[in-house]
Amino acid sequence: MQKSEARPHDHGLPTALYVISGASFAAALSARALDPVLPHVAEDFGVSIATAAGFAAVFAFTFSIIQPIIGAAADLFGKTRLMIGCLALLGLANILGAFSTSFSVLFATRILAGIGSGGVFPVALSLTSDLVGPEKRQVAISRTLAGAMTGNLLGASASGLIGDFLGWRGVLAVLGGLVIIASIAVAAGFRGARVKHPPKTSLSALRAGYRTIFTNPNAYVCYSAVFIEGCCVLGLFPYIASFLFELGQTSLSIAGLVIAGFAVGGLFYTLTVARLLPWLGVKGMMIVGMTLVASQLVAVAFGPRWEVQALNLIVMGWGFYIAHGCLQVFASELSVEARATALSLHSFFFFMGQTVGPLAYGFGLQHAGKMPTLVASAGIMVVLGFVCARLLKQRAPADARA
Repeated sequence: MQKSEARPHDHGLPTALYVISGASFAAALSARALDPVLPHVAEDFGVSIATAAGFAAVFAFTFSIIQPIIGAAADLFGKTRLMIGCLALLGLANILGAFSTSFSVLFATRILAGIGSGGVFPVALSLTSDLVGPEKRQVAISRTLAGAMTGNLLGASASGLIGDFLGWRGVLAVLGGLVIIASIAVAAGFRGARVKHPPKTSLSALRAGYRTIFTNPNAYVCYSAVFIEGCCVLGLFPYIASFLFELGQTSLSIAGLVIAGFAVGGLFYTLTVARLLPWLGVKGMMIVGMTLVASQLVAVAFGPRWEVQALNLIVMGWGFYIAHGCLQVFASELSVEARATALSLHSFFFFMGQTVGPLAYGFGLQHAGKMPTLVASAGIMVVLGFVCARLLKQRAPADARA
């Protein structure tokens, strides 16, 4: 297991977590960059909002399908260099997207962006888990999540603001340049953090790692749960701007602020998790978190003013990460030797859910309407919380050393 030579700081956590959080921040900047400006992208290329929402789906799909490869590569060749290279690829993909001359070219750049983003976050979680023991892992992961949530917050809100002045092309160009700069800064930061690398894993050990992961019953519950989360919660985001347009609110800045509310809720989770965990326990956090998400999905279905929807998204983000943080910890404990692989599979299923989600929402909105579609998603989330609380149990990984 990796250990940091850096001096511990917050709650006994190593200072290297600042660097890992910075990498998560840089990668997350682009994740929701196009959501607030999708109506303008659709108009420029003469496609429907549902078609333009495919950008979110392809980003998530590409992110997900490379996860088994990314996890194996990280366990085989080292995590930090892979992470930095993927940041550079993500920045370049955004800049190329700004110069797209057709819908298909922009679509291709979002595929590259998905690959770049896919190499950062699960590896960051794995490094975080390597640096701390299980007793501090949920708090440590929340610090890494804080970087990602801040990136999501600034990415969504800034893209709406930039979009009002420079258009969607300006959004991609500015964020791409920022990610390139961040990759250089993070490379320097990792050098200073002096995180020791474990011995390289062999291919035979990787195969054994996959067996270890899937002999644990928690794997099936955890991976299924994050797939459903991605579908029912994140799949909604590409349609939020169009919901606001229906209310007469056409400002892209406002759409960005509303979507950014989810990240604000995530940041609030990082500040409250240390108090919530001993109060609610893991099972209680999963039930309460999923129920909070469900209540806000129903609230959004009623189409309140944008200010209210922003508050709905804040509460939704808080509830989502209360539950999702528990699932991330369970995923980190599926294997010791193949932890990057286990967490990459976690991201694979989560982003596969985000791939299916926009398509499922598009079908539901078109054929059933807004209210039935969102209420159905809310019901699924409530059931999911109780199922996870019942079936997920603390189990030592089969490859844990006594």
